[in-house]
Amino acid sequence: MDKGKKMKESESVVNDEDDNNCWLWLVQNGTAVTFVTIALFGFLIRVAVSIYPYSGAGNPPKFGDYEAQRHWMEITINLPIREWYRNSSSNDLSYWGLDYPPLTAYQSFVHGLFLRFFHPESVSLFASRGHESYLGKLLMRWTVLSSDALIFFPAVLYFVIVYYNKPSRTLKSAVAWHIALLLLNPCLILIDHGHFQFNCISLGFTIAAVAAIFSEKDLVACVFYCLSLNHKQMSAYFAPAFFSHLLGKCLRREHPLLEVLKLGFYVLGTFAAVWWPYLYSTNSVLEVLSRLAPFERGLFEDYVANFWCATSVLIKWKRLLTTDSLKLVSFTATIITCLPSMVQQIKSPSYRGFLYALLNSSFSFYLFSFQVHEKSILLPLLPATLLAMEDPSTFKWFVQFAMLSMFPLLCRDDLVVPYSALLALLTLIINAPGQHIDKENNYLHYYLGTTTMNLILCFYAILHIVYLTMHPPEKYPFIFEAIIMNLCFSQFVLITLGSNIKQWMLNKHVNLEIEKKLN
Repeated sequence: MDKGKKMKESESVVNDEDDNNCWLWLVQNGTAVTFVTIALFGFLIRVAVSIYPYSGAGNPPKFGDYEAQRHWMEITINLPIREWYRNSSSNDLSYWGLDYPPLTAYQSFVHGLFLRFFHPESVSLFASRGHESYLGKLLMRWTVLSSDALIFFPAVLYFVIVYYNKPSRTLKSAVAWHIALLLLNPCLILIDHGHFQFNCISLGFTIAAVAAIFSEKDLVACVFYCLSLNHKQMSAYFAPAFFSHLLGKCLRREHPLLEVLKLGFYVLGTFAAVWWPYLYSTNSVLEVLSRLAPFERGLFEDYVANFWCATSVLIKWKRLLTTDSLKLVSFTATIITCLPSMVQQIKSPSYRGFLYALLNSSFSFYLFSFQVHEKSILLPLLPATLLAMEDPSTFKWFVQFAMLSMFPLLCRDDLVVPYSALLALLTLIINAPGQHIDKENNYLHYYLGTTTMNLILCFYAILHIVYLTMHPPEKYPFIFEAIIMNLCFSQFVLITLGSNIKQWMLNKHVNLEIEKKLN
């Protein structure tokens, strides 16, 4: 028996070495070289995507997200800081008024200075509206590229160093694969460097906060997460997970009240530092806050794959309920669906549980909160990517449907070519040799079955072709978008149900390990 066991172990080592041979050229010199190589490749991919059009290109009078970001740079470098969120003759809030927290405004100010130094015409007050020169586009693209390089890439490196803090020769291939997933995330690349946004900043701060928690630096994590929240209010999708995990840890320490107060002090201190220019009066704070809650935009935007949009095919929510009622109902649904994940972390905080809590809480917000956009899928996709080594089958399934959910948006931006190229690259990465999936614990295979999953993937491919080559019937002009949205919604619901179950199953695994040790 012992001899047979040793032979199996030796075969396992050989297999691991064979798997690593596929990545040998990349991983043989360690994590640092691997990270730099993939980061350089990821940077080149971003540059290539930046060549293509952006949101609202050549589409007056309001253009799109590109013009919004450029306009914020124009406003912040030409007006006093106290007038950035205030409607006036110099700042018409109906034309892309600032609607993100102050840290985004400060970022716009810094980038505005950069543009003004090289190309003043692109950010001159009033005269630059709708500015679309080649040099202006080049400089704008570089603001996103630099943000990625200075914030997102270092945050990923921080996470990788902390997450893989125990060097292991057999893990080198897996580490390279995980780095590739994080740095070559096609959804983030297409939205930031194609559509044009700065999600890399807020998501970078979130990754840094997660890494800080993994390295037992909870106070630093509070600062990073508050910076993320003050850059984009959608980072609140992660708030239940951070709150419940940190509270659960505090309750297990010698002086829980003191620990909570310390965390609260750092949170309030970070918020005070960011909001300082607006703390001179209550009215000034309210002016900013009123811009952060765009309730006038409605329950959802376009065809987003969440509960409200999917069910609106049968239930006309906007006709059935008032805006105030919808706000209350959506808030209640979001909190209720977050609670199981929060209770588990308060009861049994753990690193794996925390990552699952991030995924589950962000999915609750995406599926049920008020005013959700297609781009918001980037938020649950982040913790799913961080969990890719723990749950590769879920990540692989999720990321494909995350891309599909944004496909109509990216088609409107004329980004079909980079979308197709990055989808092909994603397929190569997620199917890289050497990835071992435990089918016994793969709930997607359990509930759907291999045949059903293959049929869904065929339908997935057909939808892309149909959307690009066929015109919808005149009576139902958005039928293709509705089909895509409902397919993605069904898969997101399945994923979030499975991840909630997996999070609660962690307690069972811990108890089993304790029993084994006692016996």
